Amino acid sequence: MPSLDEVRSIGILLFSGFSLSETAIILEIFQSANELTQSKTLARARIRYDVTLLSVAGGSVDSSSSVFVWTERVENHRIVGGFHTLFVAGGAGAPQALRDERLIRWLQREVSLCNVVVPIGNGRLLLDAAGVKRSMSGWDAVCSEAMKPHRRGKGDFGLMATAPVRKAIALIEQDLGGEFALEAVGRVLAENPPASLTATIHETGAGVVSERIHASARWMEENCARALTIEEIAKFSSMSGRNFLRRFRAEMGVTPSDYLLRIRINTSCRLLIETDLSVDEVARHCGLGSGGWLSKLFRRHLSTTPGEYRARMRHAGA
Repeated sequence: MPSLDEVRSIGILLFSGFSLSETAIILEIFQSANELTQSKTLARARIRYDVTLLSVAGGSVDSSSSVFVWTERVENHRIVGGFHTLFVAGGAGAPQALRDERLIRWLQREVSLCNVVVPIGNGRLLLDAAGVKRSMSGWDAVCSEAMKPHRRGKGDFGLMATAPVRKAIALIEQDLGGEFALEAVGRVLAENPPASLTATIHETGAGVVSERIHASARWMEENCARALTIEEIAKFSSMSGRNFLRRFRAEMGVTPSDYLLRIRINTSCRLLIETDLSVDEVARHCGLGSGGWLSKLFRRHLSTTPGEYRARMRHAGA
């Protein structure tokens, strides 16, 4: 059990051209947990998450979406005993970052000191370049356990959040309990429509996803209103069903079926906000059949109903 007022040191390693969206979600989840610990008297230990954005040179670093963030120089930010958890960003700039010898050398030294290392998307390429074995620093736990839905039932991000995001949630749940983690996540969801969460797959895959797999993902987006089978999608990609399943999961980080469900939920969220279609009509437009099934998916993955989501998002945008 963590001691009272313990500080968890969380590092997020960035580089020019990193993917901003998923990094921002992870940062907001820890900030939300900190705000809750300040406002509540917890039965369990009080934990504060000290999150540091890092880069080799320090200072301003540009993301792949041309938004700049301020970072600390890795060599100037030494943590006794290492970071509890180190996230390694991915993004379009990852291939270029692989050529940065200082970054790779720092990873080689730092990883051995961390409890857990979490690659974000193709950030795993940097760990590969540093010679980090997948069995080290909790990587196996990320690649297996964190890919599973975080929680069943109320508050489940389910398919709406990526593995690194679920890893951040799991850490908070481990430290402060499930209900606390759900409340922290709920605050972040209120600020971030599902579109901003599901869009991260495109950014984090940049630089390692083949054009054929990208094309299949775009084709699913364009045809999500009708019934689709894996065999049909694989045929569009000129691959066998088995090979397509293997390639898609390896390159995109989720199965084609999970990705298609993300698209449909994401599209339904947009239609609920932008149109006055009934819940049944929205479901049919997204290939989800009925309003009843759409409502069940919303309760499972967003802990709300389509009607409540529409009202909350329209009120927030008013």
